[in-house]
Amino acid sequence: MALGGGSFITQNKVLPGSYINFVSVAAASATLSDRGVVTMPLELDWGAEGKIFMVTQEDFLKNSMKFFGYPYGDPKMKGLRDLFMNAKVLYAYRLNSGGVKASCTFATAKHAGTRGNSLKIVIQANVDDPTMFDCYTYFGDTAVDMQTVASASGLVDNDYVDFDQTATLLVTAATPLTGGTNGSVSGTAYQSYLDAAESYRYNIMGVVTTDTTIKGLVKAFQKRMREDVGMKFQAVLHDYAGADYMGVISVDNDTTDSGWSAASLVYWVSGAEAACAVNKSCQNKKYDGEFTVDVDYTQSDLAAAILAGKFVFHNVNGDVRVLDDINTMLTTTDECGDIFKDNQCIRVIDQIGNDIAVLFATKYLGVVPNDKAGRISLWSDIVKHHEQLQEIRAIEDFDPSDVTVEQGDTKKAVVVTDAVTTVGAMSKLYMTTVVA
Repeated sequence: MALGGGSFITQNKVLPGSYINFVSVAAASATLSDRGVVTMPLELDWGAEGKIFMVTQEDFLKNSMKFFGYPYGDPKMKGLRDLFMNAKVLYAYRLNSGGVKASCTFATAKHAGTRGNSLKIVIQANVDDPTMFDCYTYFGDTAVDMQTVASASGLVDNDYVDFDQTATLLVTAATPLTGGTNGSVSGTAYQSYLDAAESYRYNIMGVVTTDTTIKGLVKAFQKRMREDVGMKFQAVLHDYAGADYMGVISVDNDTTDSGWSAASLVYWVSGAEAACAVNKSCQNKKYDGEFTVDVDYTQSDLAAAILAGKFVFHNVNGDVRVLDDINTMLTTTDECGDIFKDNQCIRVIDQIGNDIAVLFATKYLGVVPNDKAGRISLWSDIVKHHEQLQEIRAIEDFDPSDVTVEQGDTKKAVVVTDAVTTVGAMSKLYMTTVVA
């Protein structure tokens, strides 16, 4: 197996190897957590039911059939290909349940779903020992497993089928598995997904739906998690600018591809927003996915969209690009001003919130005494974290005196006061040229 290698965002790699960045500005440091993690509920023809399962970008490239039932290049994978153009990790949840597993004399599909009907078992006599059988599992036209055994009792279940070890093996060109069905999306499927998602950490929750009730459910969950639980992430939805909340990004454009939801841009936006570095913006980012995007907007339409809190793509000399990296927040207060409409600002505060929470939970909670030395240690770690944000130009004008750590009302409580100034990407150029 090859050693680890490639680029890095933070110094948190597991495999030994060389991780080298070629950059023009400073890279993030060890105290900043990686980004690029998305969770999505999906209707699938194959896959585990009733639980969240993790798929990395590498998994999707190499083993998409194991997780989703189709090879990477299959048209059915178009949405996920859009997602993984930027996303590093997907916590997926299969919405449809109650289906039937395809089966045959020799095996039963690992998962329910119509895609199981593409499985078949091929049994041949072994060339070197005619008393032995070569048992192949095919998924479509691809052999995904081969075992040489004397009888069915020697077969080991694989990622695609569970074998009937009491079966009598016979040479067969191909025995198809049949009877697989997808099941349906129950009325409680989305709530079950949200319940399961509470136990995971991610940067973006993307939900591809045009159903207003489901969008409202996702917003309520996202707001509760941000404000009551302290889990900082944003939700990407389609045509939901009325959410009026910093945690919700509303993709305004429709896609026009036959057989796909008009909300399918949620795939790409979820990946792009999740993977966008804390010191970067998605503004003006080129859409390089596979869907056909409706960008029929006038200049006045685009201006109105920004004022309405809509995340819009527009046509720039034939390229489809993000107009502005904003969320749906419209109503401002003295505590939450216009700056919180900018997703780059939200990335910074989410990074701080999540990182400091993890730092406290893993290093201080129940371990470090709440005395002067302990509070100085916590202060030092928070200052170090913020200095790294300043080094990568995510915040500016930071002074260690902006952070204070004091004892709270009880001996077990600490109170942290913090102040940061976020940095935004250049957006508007106002230039006056005097010509003599």
